[in-house]
Amino acid sequence: MSTVPAASSADEGPLALVCGGGTLPLAVAESISKRGRTVVLFGLRGAADSAVVERFPHHWVHIGQIGKFMRLARAAGCRDVVFIGSLVRPSLWHVHPDLKGLRMLGGVLAAFRGGDNHLLSGMGRLLEQDGFRLLGAHEVAPEILVPEGLLGRGKVSQSDRDDIAVGFDCLRAIGPFDVGQAVVVAGKHVLAVEAAEGTDHMLARVAQMRANGRVRASPGNGVLVKAAKSGQDRRFDLPSIGPRTVDGVVEAGLAGIAVVAGETIVAEPERVVEKADRANIFVTGVAGTKA
Repeated sequence: MSTVPAASSADEGPLALVCGGGTLPLAVAESISKRGRTVVLFGLRGAADSAVVERFPHHWVHIGQIGKFMRLARAAGCRDVVFIGSLVRPSLWHVHPDLKGLRMLGGVLAAFRGGDNHLLSGMGRLLEQDGFRLLGAHEVAPEILVPEGLLGRGKVSQSDRDDIAVGFDCLRAIGPFDVGQAVVVAGKHVLAVEAAEGTDHMLARVAQMRANGRVRASPGNGVLVKAAKSGQDRRFDLPSIGPRTVDGVVEAGLAGIAVVAGETIVAEPERVVEKADRANIFVTGVAGTKA
Protein backbone atom coordinates (compact mmCIF):
# COMPACT_ATOMS: atom_id res chain seq x y z
CA MET A 1 0.00 0.00 0.00
CA SER A 2 1.28 3.43 -0.86
CA THR A 3 1.42 6.43 1.44
CA VAL A 4 -1.83 8.36 1.10
CA PRO A 5 -1.81 12.13 1.70
CA ALA A 6 -4.28 13.24 4.36
CA ALA A 7 -4.99 16.67 2.92
CA SER A 8 -5.35 18.51 -0.38
CA SER A 9 -4.76 22.07 -1.50
CA ALA A 10 -7.92 21.92 -3.63
CA ASP A 11 -11.04 23.48 -2.13
CA GLU A 12 -13.04 20.30 -2.66
CA GLY A 13 -10.64 18.12 -0.71
CA PRO A 14 -9.29 14.75 -1.82
CA LEU A 15 -11.50 12.57 -4.01
CA ALA A 16 -11.92 8.82 -3.56
CA LEU A 17 -11.94 6.93 -6.86
CA VAL A 18 -13.34 3.41 -6.54
CA CYS A 19 -11.78 1.54 -9.45
CA GLY A 20 -12.98 -1.38 -11.51
CA GLY A 21 -11.14 -2.71 -14.55
CA GLY A 22 -9.94 -1.07 -17.73
CA THR A 23 -8.14 2.20 -18.41
CA LEU A 24 -10.98 4.59 -17.55
CA PRO A 25 -9.87 4.93 -13.90
CA LEU A 26 -6.47 6.10 -15.15
CA ALA A 27 -8.02 8.69 -17.49
CA VAL A 28 -10.21 10.07 -14.70
CA ALA A 29 -7.42 10.07 -12.11
CA GLU A 30 -5.07 11.92 -14.46
CA SER A 31 -7.76 14.47 -15.31
CA ILE A 32 -8.51 15.16 -11.64
CA SER A 33 -4.81 15.45 -10.79
CA LYS A 34 -4.26 17.97 -13.58
CA ARG A 35 -6.93 20.13 -11.97
CA GLY A 36 -4.84 20.22 -8.80
CA ARG A 37 -7.06 17.96 -6.73
CA THR A 38 -5.68 15.03 -4.76
CA VAL A 39 -7.10 11.68 -5.82
CA VAL A 40 -6.95 8.46 -3.81
CA LEU A 41 -7.64 5.26 -5.73
CA PHE A 42 -9.44 2.33 -4.11
CA GLY A 43 -8.79 -0.68 -6.31
CA LEU A 44 -11.39 -3.46 -6.21
CA ARG A 45 -9.53 -6.74 -5.90
CA GLY A 46 -10.21 -9.06 -8.78
CA ALA A 47 -11.29 -6.21 -11.04
CA ALA A 48 -8.91 -3.25 -11.01
CA ASP A 49 -5.57 -3.25 -12.83
CA SER A 50 -2.60 -2.83 -10.49
CA ALA A 51 -0.68 -1.00 -13.23
CA VAL A 52 -3.39 1.68 -13.11
CA VAL A 53 -4.17 1.80 -9.41
CA GLU A 54 -0.59 1.84 -8.17
CA ARG A 55 0.35 4.93 -10.20
CA PHE A 56 -1.48 7.03 -7.60
CA PRO A 57 -1.95 7.05 -3.83
CA HIS A 58 -4.09 3.98 -3.29
CA HIS A 59 -5.57 1.20 -1.21
CA TRP A 60 -6.93 -2.21 -2.20
CA VAL A 61 -10.33 -3.40 -0.99
CA HIS A 62 -12.56 -6.39 -1.60
CA ILE A 63 -16.12 -5.86 -2.74
CA GLY A 64 -18.16 -5.72 0.45
CA GLN A 65 -15.45 -4.18 2.63
CA ILE A 66 -17.59 -1.11 3.19
CA GLY A 67 -16.22 -0.37 6.65
CA LYS A 68 -12.61 -0.56 5.46
CA PHE A 69 -13.34 1.77 2.57
CA MET A 70 -15.11 4.31 4.78
CA ARG A 71 -12.35 4.27 7.39
CA LEU A 72 -9.54 4.73 4.84
CA ALA A 73 -11.44 7.32 2.82
CA ARG A 74 -12.17 9.42 5.91
CA ALA A 75 -8.56 9.11 7.08
CA ALA A 76 -7.47 10.53 3.70
CA GLY A 77 -9.97 13.40 4.05
CA CYS A 78 -12.25 12.16 1.25
CA ARG A 79 -15.91 13.09 1.25
CA ASP A 80 -16.55 12.86 -2.49
CA VAL A 81 -16.58 9.40 -4.12
CA VAL A 82 -16.59 8.38 -7.79
CA PHE A 83 -17.12 4.84 -9.12
CA ILE A 84 -15.37 4.17 -12.44
CA GLY A 85 -14.21 1.17 -14.47
CA SER A 86 -15.64 -2.16 -15.58
CA LEU A 87 -16.88 -4.71 -13.09
CA VAL A 88 -18.31 -8.15 -13.67
CA ARG A 89 -21.38 -8.38 -11.46
CA PRO A 90 -20.26 -10.63 -8.59
CA SER A 91 -22.25 -13.43 -7.07
CA LEU A 92 -23.41 -12.50 -3.59
CA TRP A 93 -21.31 -15.41 -2.36
CA HIS A 94 -18.16 -13.76 -3.72
CA VAL A 95 -18.72 -10.58 -1.70
CA HIS A 96 -16.38 -10.27 1.31
CA PRO A 97 -18.26 -8.14 3.86
CA ASP A 98 -16.39 -6.75 6.83
CA LEU A 99 -18.12 -5.92 10.11
CA LYS A 100 -19.64 -2.74 8.70
CA GLY A 101 -20.72 -4.62 5.61
CA LEU A 102 -22.44 -7.25 7.77
CA ARG A 103 -24.28 -4.54 9.70
CA MET A 104 -25.50 -3.16 6.38
CA LEU A 105 -26.28 -6.61 4.98
CA GLY A 106 -29.97 -5.86 4.55
CA GLY A 107 -29.16 -2.94 2.28
CA VAL A 108 -26.59 -4.98 0.38
CA LEU A 109 -29.09 -7.79 -0.21
CA ALA A 110 -31.69 -5.30 -1.42
CA ALA A 111 -29.17 -3.77 -3.83
CA PHE A 112 -28.43 -7.18 -5.36
CA ARG A 113 -32.10 -7.74 -6.27
CA GLY A 114 -32.25 -6.22 -9.75
CA GLY A 115 -30.05 -5.15 -12.64
CA ASP A 116 -26.62 -3.57 -12.56
CA ASN A 117 -27.97 -0.01 -12.37
CA HIS A 118 -30.06 -0.97 -9.34
CA LEU A 119 -27.03 -2.62 -7.71
CA LEU A 120 -24.75 0.38 -8.21
CA SER A 121 -27.35 2.90 -7.09
CA GLY A 122 -28.13 0.80 -4.04
CA MET A 123 -24.49 0.59 -3.02
CA GLY A 124 -24.17 4.33 -3.56
CA ARG A 125 -27.09 5.01 -1.22
CA LEU A 126 -25.39 2.99 1.50
CA LEU A 127 -22.35 5.27 1.30
CA GLU A 128 -24.48 8.42 1.20
CA GLN A 129 -26.21 7.35 4.38
CA ASP A 130 -22.83 7.59 6.09
CA GLY A 131 -22.11 11.12 4.88
CA PHE A 132 -20.24 10.54 1.62
CA ARG A 133 -21.21 12.36 -1.56
CA LEU A 134 -21.46 10.26 -4.73
CA LEU A 135 -20.43 12.01 -7.95
CA GLY A 136 -20.29 10.92 -11.56
CA ALA A 137 -16.94 10.78 -13.35
CA HIS A 138 -18.30 13.31 -15.85
CA GLU A 139 -18.88 15.78 -13.00
CA VAL A 140 -15.25 15.81 -11.90
CA ALA A 141 -13.65 15.27 -15.32
CA PRO A 142 -16.05 16.60 -17.99
CA GLU A 143 -13.34 16.55 -20.65
CA ILE A 144 -13.51 12.74 -20.80
CA LEU A 145 -16.97 12.91 -22.44
CA VAL A 146 -17.48 12.44 -26.18
CA PRO A 147 -18.33 15.80 -27.80
CA GLU A 148 -20.96 16.32 -30.49
CA GLY A 149 -19.87 15.47 -34.03
CA LEU A 150 -17.20 13.33 -35.60
CA LEU A 151 -13.98 12.30 -33.89
CA GLY A 152 -11.49 11.93 -36.70
CA ARG A 153 -11.85 11.81 -40.47
CA GLY A 154 -14.61 9.20 -40.80
CA LYS A 155 -17.84 10.00 -42.65
CA VAL A 156 -21.40 8.96 -41.83
CA SER A 157 -23.58 7.88 -44.78
CA GLN A 158 -27.36 8.06 -44.92
CA SER A 159 -27.63 4.31 -44.41
CA ASP A 160 -25.42 4.70 -41.33
CA ARG A 161 -27.76 7.41 -40.02
CA ASP A 162 -30.72 5.08 -40.55
CA ASP A 163 -28.97 2.34 -38.59
CA ILE A 164 -28.08 4.79 -35.82
CA ALA A 165 -31.73 5.86 -35.51
CA VAL A 166 -32.84 2.22 -35.24
CA GLY A 167 -30.15 1.58 -32.65
CA PHE A 168 -31.27 4.42 -30.39
CA ASP A 169 -34.92 3.36 -30.80
CA CYS A 170 -33.98 -0.17 -29.73
CA LEU A 171 -32.05 1.05 -26.69
CA ARG A 172 -34.99 3.24 -25.66
CA ALA A 173 -37.28 0.20 -25.85
CA ILE A 174 -35.09 -2.14 -23.76
CA GLY A 175 -33.74 0.50 -21.35
CA PRO A 176 -36.42 0.02 -18.66
CA PHE A 177 -35.38 -3.63 -18.33
CA ASP A 178 -31.78 -2.71 -17.33
CA VAL A 179 -30.41 -5.03 -20.03
CA GLY A 180 -27.46 -3.31 -21.69
CA GLN A 181 -26.14 -0.10 -23.18
CA ALA A 182 -25.27 -1.15 -26.72
CA VAL A 183 -26.69 -2.68 -29.89
CA VAL A 184 -25.34 -3.46 -33.35
CA VAL A 185 -27.54 -2.54 -36.31
CA ALA A 186 -26.94 -3.15 -40.03
CA GLY A 187 -29.43 -2.41 -42.78
CA LYS A 188 -31.97 -1.38 -40.10
CA HIS A 189 -31.69 -4.93 -38.75
CA VAL A 190 -30.66 -5.42 -35.12
CA LEU A 191 -27.83 -7.96 -35.17
CA ALA A 192 -26.96 -8.04 -31.47
CA VAL A 193 -27.99 -6.58 -28.12
CA GLU A 194 -25.51 -6.20 -25.29
CA ALA A 195 -26.33 -8.16 -22.16
CA ALA A 196 -24.14 -9.31 -19.28
CA GLU A 197 -21.19 -10.11 -21.57
CA GLY A 198 -20.36 -6.44 -22.25
CA THR A 199 -19.67 -4.55 -25.46
CA ASP A 200 -16.38 -6.22 -26.38
CA HIS A 201 -17.84 -9.73 -26.23
CA MET A 202 -20.97 -8.63 -28.08
CA LEU A 203 -18.79 -7.32 -30.92
CA ALA A 204 -16.85 -10.59 -30.93
CA ARG A 205 -20.18 -12.38 -31.27
CA VAL A 206 -21.05 -10.25 -34.31
CA ALA A 207 -17.64 -11.00 -35.84
CA GLN A 208 -18.28 -14.72 -35.34
CA MET A 209 -21.75 -14.46 -36.89
CA ARG A 210 -20.25 -12.68 -39.89
CA ALA A 211 -17.60 -15.40 -40.24
CA ASN A 212 -20.37 -18.03 -40.12
CA GLY A 213 -22.42 -16.28 -42.79
CA ARG A 214 -25.15 -15.25 -40.36
CA VAL A 215 -24.80 -11.52 -41.22
CA ARG A 216 -26.33 -10.51 -44.54
CA ALA A 217 -24.82 -7.01 -44.63
CA SER A 218 -21.54 -6.73 -46.50
CA PRO A 219 -18.36 -5.79 -44.60
CA GLY A 220 -18.16 -2.07 -43.93
CA ASN A 221 -21.87 -1.79 -43.11
CA GLY A 222 -23.49 -1.60 -39.70
CA VAL A 223 -23.06 0.54 -36.60
CA LEU A 224 -22.33 0.02 -32.92
CA VAL A 225 -24.75 2.28 -31.02
CA LYS A 226 -24.34 3.01 -27.29
CA ALA A 227 -26.46 4.99 -24.84
CA ALA A 228 -27.19 5.06 -21.12
CA LYS A 229 -30.27 3.14 -20.00
CA SER A 230 -33.45 5.09 -19.41
CA GLY A 231 -33.74 6.10 -15.78
CA GLN A 232 -30.09 5.23 -15.16
CA ASP A 233 -28.30 7.08 -12.40
CA ARG A 234 -25.74 9.02 -14.46
CA ARG A 235 -23.25 8.88 -11.59
CA PHE A 236 -22.72 5.18 -12.25
CA ASP A 237 -21.64 3.23 -15.30
CA LEU A 238 -22.03 5.77 -18.08
CA PRO A 239 -21.49 4.17 -21.50
CA SER A 240 -17.86 4.19 -22.56
CA ILE A 241 -15.71 3.55 -25.61
CA GLY A 242 -11.99 3.19 -26.07
CA PRO A 243 -9.33 1.72 -28.36
CA ARG A 244 -10.58 -1.82 -27.73
CA THR A 245 -14.03 -0.76 -28.87
CA VAL A 246 -12.58 0.39 -32.18
CA ASP A 247 -10.73 -2.91 -32.54
CA GLY A 248 -13.94 -4.81 -31.91
CA VAL A 249 -15.88 -2.75 -34.46
CA VAL A 250 -13.18 -3.42 -37.07
CA GLU A 251 -13.21 -7.17 -36.34
CA ALA A 252 -17.01 -7.17 -36.61
CA GLY A 253 -16.79 -5.52 -40.05
CA LEU A 254 -18.86 -2.48 -39.09
CA ALA A 255 -18.81 1.05 -40.47
CA GLY A 256 -18.53 2.92 -37.19
CA ILE A 257 -19.59 3.88 -33.69
CA ALA A 258 -22.37 6.23 -32.59
CA VAL A 259 -22.83 7.36 -28.98
CA VAL A 260 -24.71 10.07 -27.12
CA ALA A 261 -22.66 13.27 -27.01
CA GLY A 262 -22.01 14.52 -23.49
CA GLU A 263 -23.17 11.26 -21.92
CA THR A 264 -20.49 8.81 -23.06
CA ILE A 265 -16.97 8.48 -21.69
CA VAL A 266 -14.06 8.04 -24.09
CA ALA A 267 -10.84 6.46 -22.84
CA GLU A 268 -7.60 7.39 -24.62
CA PRO A 269 -9.32 9.63 -27.21
CA GLU A 270 -6.16 10.18 -29.25
CA ARG A 271 -5.71 6.44 -29.75
CA VAL A 272 -9.41 6.04 -30.54
CA VAL A 273 -9.15 8.61 -33.33
CA GLU A 274 -5.85 7.18 -34.60
CA LYS A 275 -7.22 3.63 -34.79
CA ALA A 276 -10.53 4.72 -36.32
CA ASP A 277 -8.85 6.82 -39.01
CA ARG A 278 -6.44 4.01 -39.84
CA ALA A 279 -9.33 1.56 -40.23
CA ASN A 280 -11.50 4.08 -42.10
CA ILE A 281 -14.40 3.87 -39.66
CA PHE A 282 -16.31 6.74 -38.04
CA VAL A 283 -16.82 7.64 -34.40
CA THR A 284 -19.54 10.20 -33.76
CA GLY A 285 -21.28 11.84 -30.83
CA VAL A 286 -24.99 12.39 -31.48
CA ALA A 287 -26.68 15.28 -29.65
CA GLY A 288 -30.14 15.31 -28.15
CA THR A 289 -30.61 11.55 -28.06
CA LYS A 290 -31.95 9.79 -24.99
CA ALA A 291 -32.24 6.04 -24.66
